[in-house]
Amino acid sequence: MSAAPSAPLSASAQRVQDELRRLGFGNAVVELAIPVRTAADAAREAGCEVAQIVKSMIFRAATSGRGVLVLTSGANRVDEARIEALLGEPIGRADPVFVRESTGFAIGGVPPIAHARPMVTFIDEDLLRPAELWAAAGHPNSLFRLTPEELQRMSGGRVARVA
Repeated sequence: MSAAPSAPLSASAQRVQDELRRLGFGNAVVELAIPVRTAADAAREAGCEVAQIVKSMIFRAATSGRGVLVLTSGANRVDEARIEALLGEPIGRADPVFVRESTGFAIGGVPPIAHARPMVTFIDEDLLRPAELWAAAGHPNSLFRLTPEELQRMSGGRVARVA
C-alpha cells in the first residue's frame, strides 16, 4: 500500500477516524499517496480482491426524499428494483449536491459512517463472505480496514440481497 508520508489526516478523513473512536472501534484510517476513486483502484492499493471493497452508493427515495445508503461489494452492481422493494418506494440516483448534503462527503470518498444526516442503510449480503473488508474514509485518498461484523455494527444497516 502506498501510504502518504506521515502527516495529519485530511479534515474529512479525520472526521471518519473520530467517528470510529466515538463508536468504540479501533480501526485506523489510512491516507494513501494517490486517490482510489474506484473499487479496482482501492483493491489494488489495499492488496485485496475487488469483492472486499465496500462501495457506498447513495440514492434518493423518490417519494420521501430521504437518503438511502447501499453498502455493496466492489464486485457487484446494485439492483435498484431490489432496493425499491426493500425500501417500499421508488429510488433515483443522487446527484453530487444531494450526496454532499446527505453525507457531508464528496462522491469517491463516502464512508459507511459519519454522515451529515441519518439514512436508511442496506448492506450487501455478499460483504459478509470475506474475513476482511476495506471502506472509503471520507476522502478519495483514504481507506480503513474492517470486518463484516464491524460494518454491520457501525453502520446499523440491514443485510439484504442488493445485487
